[in-house]
Amino acid sequence: MGYNEPAPEGFSWPGGKKLGLSIVVNVEEGAERRIDEGDKRPEPVDELGAVPGKPIRIHGNESNYQYGINRGAPRVLKLLDEAGAPATWTVCGQALEKAPWLAEAIMARGDEPCNHGHKWAFTAFMSPEEERAFIERGTKSIETTCGRKPAGWLSRYLHTDITRRILIEQGYGYHMDDYSDDFPYWAQTEMEDGSTKPIVVLPYAIDSNDMKFWLAPAFTAENWLTYAKETFNWLHKEANEDGARMMSLGLHLRIIGRPGRIDALRKFLAHVSAHKDVWVAKREDIAAHFAEQVPAP
Repeated sequence: MGYNEPAPEGFSWPGGKKLGLSIVVNVEEGAERRIDEGDKRPEPVDELGAVPGKPIRIHGNESNYQYGINRGAPRVLKLLDEAGAPATWTVCGQALEKAPWLAEAIMARGDEPCNHGHKWAFTAFMSPEEERAFIERGTKSIETTCGRKPAGWLSRYLHTDITRRILIEQGYGYHMDDYSDDFPYWAQTEMEDGSTKPIVVLPYAIDSNDMKFWLAPAFTAENWLTYAKETFNWLHKEANEDGARMMSLGLHLRIIGRPGRIDALRKFLAHVSAHKDVWVAKREDIAAHFAEQVPAP
């Protein structure tokens, strides 16, 4: 398998289902850049519209992130429970260290913690040694809070030429910094000794992500719901006509968890629940099923 190649003929998800849905809940709150934690500057992403150029502490921004833990997380958990929908939680280790109750809730559901770094930081500017240590620190943090090792990795926007090599070295099963397809694929990765090894790539999606609310204040909950449902509908149609597909829905506690947005998630989950031929699954299960059905080249 490679870029732009269709799903193998006859491929299906468990139970003969043709569309797999991955719900990804990002947990970054508590791991953002903060002056009081030694970062050189505060986190610039801010709905308050007041990010000064000077490296000073922004208490309002910190509380804006904290809202995701205090109110957003319980709302998201409640809706996922009501829908009986498993999810993958791309967690920053430090976020769960500050909110151990959330780690317990994630594991009580039988959900999957995916490594999103220890802090919500860019690895693209790190040396190879720093990147290895950063990924490993996130792994160990999640092992402590969740009681298990994560199977997958998601960078903060950017990754390096050797990220996949490091993931293979550290025993990871899949990588999700990819937006090239609606179906998994194997990526051959050059190792330090010159050999190549494969890793499963599970493409993610930006267009259906709730981050649009953060970047475009005029974007409404109805806009997002319509787009998410139409994405689902089209992939469901393609999956049943042309071969298996996978959809990713990215969420953030501080974003979708707001009172004016959370009902859009409830409506989307209800829409999915009306389709009995869809496999809603954790990403580690999607990667494992793909690897079992499609041998590595």
